Amino acid sequence: MKIVVLAGGLSPERNVSLSTGTMVTEALRGLGHRAALVDLFFGLEGHTGALEDLFDAPLSAEAKHISTAAPDLEQVRASRKDQSASVFGPGVVELCQAADLVFLALHGACGEDGRVQAAFDLMGIPYTGAGYLSSAIAMDKDLTKRMVEEVVSTPGWKTVHYTAEDIDGLVAKARLPLVVKPVASGSSIGVSIAHTAQELRAALTEGLSLGGRTVLEQYVKGREVQVGILDGTALPSIEIIPKADFYDYANKYQPGAALEVCPAPVTEQEEKKLREAAVRVYELLGLSVYARADFILDEAGEPWFLEINTLPGMTPTSLLPQEAAAVGIDYPTLCQRIVNASLEARKQGK
Repeated sequence: MKIVVLAGGLSPERNVSLSTGTMVTEALRGLGHRAALVDLFFGLEGHTGALEDLFDAPLSAEAKHISTAAPDLEQVRASRKDQSASVFGPGVVELCQAADLVFLALHGACGEDGRVQAAFDLMGIPYTGAGYLSSAIAMDKDLTKRMVEEVVSTPGWKTVHYTAEDIDGLVAKARLPLVVKPVASGSSIGVSIAHTAQELRAALTEGLSLGGRTVLEQYVKGREVQVGILDGTALPSIEIIPKADFYDYANKYQPGAALEVCPAPVTEQEEKKLREAAVRVYELLGLSVYARADFILDEAGEPWFLEINTLPGMTPTSLLPQEAAAVGIDYPTLCQRIVNASLEARKQGK
């Protein structure tokens, strides 16, 4: 098959996405597919050859390594020659139309929120992962929690849309500790745990740069456990034990920054609860192909659902590939399973 791997984009998670895209492209080529890696935002800028040449273009090994800091998006935007408002770089749509499938290696608000999926549906371009509507719902942490709170336990929360002038009032009314997180972001970008008023004020101030629409979530003490779902079936859970602070952006993508144990050292009953809760959320939101649900397992062994990711990372340190490996699915096979399930989902109109 001819497959375009779409990565990068204009998202705080673009570096994570480029790492995922490089890994996926390598795996697909190893399986015998002709795979072209392209940056959604920059597109074919600077490419002077034929579109076909991109399916055999060399890959950068450096792209696999992810910086501890998120990129400066204003700098990224300014560096593109095409200064139009389109998130699709030059030639991206034409390249995708020339392929049999687009493998979405995008993460965050630029690609995981359903807008790219909706555009491709209108153009008849098949892609991997969930459809546009369920992707949009799952990306919105507030909306997701509203939809699932009756079928799974989820920490209490309040969603606020604020300006700098509102911060003092929010801090004064807060019942600490709280987890502060942007409504529509991933990779723990902008996420922090506020134990004090000073920490909350700092978190809310940082949140302004991410749009100022923020979830203030009850802090539940416990173990961080995540569950991948592949084609509707839950994979073994994985426990994350950060070596410092909590599982933030830096800890997620730096080898050795966190201990990841799969299968998670939990009881059979706890594992059953985790997997059932993950699948309930997946099905309720109408997701398809694959996803990864995040939980806190409290001291009583009860899982508390936090959020679900519709395009989980496939980087060298990502969790879904580790969970798949625990049941004998190696990385290339996982990529092929995603391709097969996605083609079937698109055929069924999911």
